[in-house]
Amino acid sequence: MAINHKEQVMENEILEQLQEIKQLTLLGAKKALNMNDLSFLTGLSKSHIYKLVCGKKIPYYKSEGGKFTYFEKSEIETWLLHYRIPTNDEVENKADNYIITEKVKGGGHV
Repeated sequence: MAINHKEQVMENEILEQLQEIKQLTLLGAKKALNMNDLSFLTGLSKSHIYKLVCGKKIPYYKSEGGKFTYFEKSEIETWLLHYRIPTNDEVENKADNYIITEKVKGGGHV
């Protein structure tokens, strides 16, 4: 029995999803990532990663001789989460605390 076009498309989609699951599983077990791994993990293009490496804006390692570039997964996760943006509530609380602290320092009444 021949596979029709719709079945072939579904089969290809399933195979792609299985490949992605396999890649994610392998990434979960790795500590050192190569350029392809990092691109897949972060969604950043390899050219953008190269620019970050050249600008020393991302933590990385070079192989002996400098031919290969590697990244430690835990350092990349820390780097990705480095620039946290506070919520509006956090900003308001900080502003409130600043106002209260300054009034106490200045001898004003709260």
